Amino acid sequence: MIRVPADAENAHSSSVESCPSLRDVTSINPTQLMARIESYEGREKKGISDVRRTFCLFVTFDLLFITLLWIIELNVKGGIETTLEKEVLHYDYSSSYFDIFLLAVFRFKVLILAYAMCRLRHWWAIAFTTAVTSAFLLAKVIISQLFSQGAFGYVLPIISFILAWIETWFLDFKVLPQEAEEENRFLLAQDASERAALLHPGVLSDGQFYSPPESVAGSDEDSEEKQDSEKPIV
Repeated sequence: MIRVPADAENAHSSSVESCPSLRDVTSINPTQLMARIESYEGREKKGISDVRRTFCLFVTFDLLFITLLWIIELNVKGGIETTLEKEVLHYDYSSSYFDIFLLAVFRFKVLILAYAMCRLRHWWAIAFTTAVTSAFLLAKVIISQLFSQGAFGYVLPIISFILAWIETWFLDFKVLPQEAEEENRFLLAQDASERAALLHPGVLSDGQFYSPPESVAGSDEDSEEKQDSEKPIV
């Protein structure tokens, strides 16, 4: 008995495992394939995926949370109107938190424009906003006198920095890979439907089924009378 080498067996097994798609195509019902393709097309018609919508909601949360913290800081320092006039009209880079609020507005506008309106599938926009945010906050912490102004001197820069990097992580590791995977599944389903149409050319569509014509009222009675008349008289 001839023994097959282990390398040949591994190559054969890997080749068998590498082509399950063709076997799946021959076993998948074309109706199921069409339903799957329609579901993918329905997601495309929505215009924005669920994971991208979640990312946009988090970007909105970033802006609202930084705004809330800044308003609390204004109120703690002795009144919103007085502190707002001091930080906005008489802006001082070393002691004002107004620029951190503007930084959150900048992130919100760029990211919503890029990933909600233009629907970009690249990371360059969020890389730009995160780089600008990180550089500005590092320079402000080093040069300014925020740490001498109480707890908000630590809270606002740190939270702004963390939120910017969470947005980067979420887009790069969740949004873009998941959308690419869904697009690949859609292309594979289209390819499988075309192969299934070639392998099953005789599959009837819904429009090819028909129902027999309805019987005319009283036809049963006529048939019974005809059968009675055809019986021999004893």
